[in-house]
Amino acid sequence: MFIDKKIYEIYPINPTYPDMLKKIPSAPKKIYAIGNISLLNEKSISIVGSRNSSEYGRKITKSITKDLVQSGIVIVSGMANGIDSVAHKTCLEYGGKTIAVLGSGFRHIFPKENEELFHQIIENDGLVISEYPIDTPVQMKNFPKRNRIISGISDAVIVVEAGAKSGSLITANYAINQGKEVWAIPGNINLANSVGTNELIKDGA
Repeated sequence: MFIDKKIYEIYPINPTYPDMLKKIPSAPKKIYAIGNISLLNEKSISIVGSRNSSEYGRKITKSITKDLVQSGIVIVSGMANGIDSVAHKTCLEYGGKTIAVLGSGFRHIFPKENEELFHQIIENDGLVISEYPIDTPVQMKNFPKRNRIISGISDAVIVVEAGAKSGSLITANYAINQGKEVWAIPGNINLANSVGTNELIKDGA
């Protein structure tokens, strides 16, 4: 994919590198960024959830995102299908600022259909970041690892929907280990997408 925007390389010694991120275990040695890098040090909350989201999950995500945007909160997510995409798009719809954290290089957007969203975020004064060089291909093993960054740059994490082995639970566990507050949206006990969130609530989220 052609990139015509400036790519910043941000190191822990740079003032733009988020203080919260410096404190997490295995903090990235470098962040690649395109867009409004000042967002890295603003109040932010991450919203994550299932790729196979339900209508209920999407509705709740839109409502929560709208409220947070109107309170001046930056929305962080992973630009995946489902809940992540709804959070980013709703944020843009209401004139908010959002940060997408990728698990690949900027020339290899995943999922492919979110290339347009990638550009929309940048064009609307948002930010896209990755710890991987621009030509790093998509490797599934990198996505769980990048979730530590989603929680690491956020003041809190909201999990909307999550299955029993969801990547969103990985983000939540990172957040807990990083001392962040975790919120979970209760769901229908009969749905697989509610197993993870309801378990988080049971455990004290």
